[in-house]
Amino acid sequence: MEVFAKVNMKQLFMLVLIPALVACAGTTKVGKQENLARNSETSELISASEVRPINLELIRTDKEQRAKNAIQDISALFVAHQPYYKIDNGDILSIVVWDHPELAGAVMLGQATQGPLPQNPNLAGLPPAGFVVDHKGIMQFPLIGPVKIAGLTTDEATDLLVKMLAQYIQNPKVTLRVQAFRSKRIYIDGEVKAPGLQAIDDIPMTLVEALNRAGGLTPTADQSRIIVNRADKSYQINMQQLVQRGINPASIIMTHGDVVRVPSREESKVFVSGEVTTPKALTMHNGRLTLNEALGEAGGVNATTGDGSQVYVVRRSGNDPVVYQLDASAPGALAVAEGFELNPKDVVYVAASPLANWHRGISLLLPGSLSGAVGAVK
Repeated sequence: MEVFAKVNMKQLFMLVLIPALVACAGTTKVGKQENLARNSETSELISASEVRPINLELIRTDKEQRAKNAIQDISALFVAHQPYYKIDNGDILSIVVWDHPELAGAVMLGQATQGPLPQNPNLAGLPPAGFVVDHKGIMQFPLIGPVKIAGLTTDEATDLLVKMLAQYIQNPKVTLRVQAFRSKRIYIDGEVKAPGLQAIDDIPMTLVEALNRAGGLTPTADQSRIIVNRADKSYQINMQQLVQRGINPASIIMTHGDVVRVPSREESKVFVSGEVTTPKALTMHNGRLTLNEALGEAGGVNATTGDGSQVYVVRRSGNDPVVYQLDASAPGALAVAEGFELNPKDVVYVAASPLANWHRGISLLLPGSLSGAVGAVK
C-alpha cells in the first residue's frame, strides 16, 4: 500500500511537471509577456505597452534630449545692471527738513489725519514713524499736501520735495530715505528653514541671498529643481548645473511678486520593484540616478527568481507610459545601464523567471503538495 501511494504520487508529480517543463522550454517572447501578466499591475502595463530596448543608440538620443532640456532660457531672471529702488505703495518714508523739526516724523495712513507715530519700539504691531505712501502712490506732507511719489527713486523724490517746499521755505534742505520697505516682496516656500515673505529693499536681492534669508536649505532640499515663478512663467533652476556652466546663481535677481519653491528630494523618488533583492523607493542624488545605481542600491537582480533579460523601466510621458527594457544578462549590459539616466517617478521592474512563475503557479494550485511530491520522487 505504501509503495502504491509512492507510485501514484510520483505519477501525479510527473503529470504536472512534464507539461510545465515543456512550456518553459518553449518560452518565446509571447511566453515572456504571459509571464509578466501573472505578476503585478506594473507587469500588466508593460505587457500592454510598446517596449523600447535600452541600447547605446537610445542612450545617445536620451543624452542629447536632456542637454536640450537643461538649456532653458532663464535670461529673464538676470539683470545686467543693478536697478535703483523705486518707492511704491505701502513704503514708509523718513523725511527730515533741516532747521524745520516741526515737519519731521509725521505719518499719513491712507486718508487719516497726519501726526507723529509713537517711537517706542516695544509697541508691537505699529509701523515705524514716517510718511506712508498710500494705495494710490500718494504721500501727504505738511505745507505742500498730497504728493505723487510712487515710482520715484529716493533721489528723485528728494528733488521733488525740495522743489515744492521752495514755495514756502527759502533754500530747503531735505533728507529722504525709506524707513520701511513694504511694497516689494517675494515668497519662499518648500525645503527652507524659514519659509515665508521676504521684503526687497534698496539692495537688489539675489536668489542666493533670498534662500539665505529664509534660513538656508534643509538637508532634504533638492538643489537641482528649484522653481522660480515670475509673471505666470515657471523657471527650473539647477544650482549645480549653473555652476558647471560657469553661471553664478547670485546673478539671478529677485523682483516683486516672485515665488520661489524648493522641492524635497522625496518628491523625485525612483521605485524599484519586482525580482530584486530589496525592493525600495530611492531618492535621486542631486537630481541624477542611473539604472545601474538603482539596481545596485536594491541589491541587484534576485539570482533565484529574477529574469535578468527582463529589466524594465516604466516612465510616465504625458497620458501614455513609455516602457524601456534592458537585457541585463547580455555582455556589457551593466555599462549600458550606467549610461541610462532615470527620471523622477520612474518605476524599475525586474520580471520573474519562467521557472519562478511556474513554481508560484503550482504553489497556488496545489498548496503544500509540491514539496510532498518532490519528496515522493526522491
